[in-house]
Amino acid sequence: MKRILLLVMVSLMTMVSSAQAEERETATFAAGCFWCMEHPFDELPGVISTTSGYTGGFKDQPTYKEVSAGATGHTEAIQIVFDPVLVSYEKLLEVYWRNSDPTTANRQFCDVGSQYRPGIFYHSAAQQQAAEASKMSVQQNKQFREDIVTEISKATTFWPAEEYHQDYYLKNPVRYKFYRYNCGRDQRLQQLWGGSHE
Repeated sequence: MKRILLLVMVSLMTMVSSAQAEERETATFAAGCFWCMEHPFDELPGVISTTSGYTGGFKDQPTYKEVSAGATGHTEAIQIVFDPVLVSYEKLLEVYWRNSDPTTANRQFCDVGSQYRPGIFYHSAAQQQAAEASKMSVQQNKQFREDIVTEISKATTFWPAEEYHQDYYLKNPVRYKFYRYNCGRDQRLQQLWGGSHE
């Protein structure tokens, strides 16, 4: 009897786990230094995890040294796992725009090169449609003169960055804030979007 109850409990737990997994979605964004993109999304209710990494390139298992040298075609990015019941993809897009400079094709703030290009990498037709609509809305309603150059493309393999890059803003808060300030990130975001950041 105990064995049957145990099997039933394991079966129910597996069903619940599968249902929870089905409710999760993935989003991938690039906006320069991945350290600076984790924090804004980690604060959102419904975001399950953020991972710094590399996407959009041609080399398997790229390293930070290779990507930062611009040798692999990748851009620094973050991958977000989220519960769409609690936070919509459209909300993630809003947060993304306000934490990026969409006016520079191969640069974000003080970081220069294609490895820092801004991009939205969609995982479904619905995400593609939402991203394109969002980009059009930003283009039509922006307060700055420059055009929006952020690329929208299909998500390809995402390679997680080395462990020391993950949650860098939590592990190394002083270095993180020093980098962020000296890179002029918040100053430029304020100029583009107004309001406060970080």
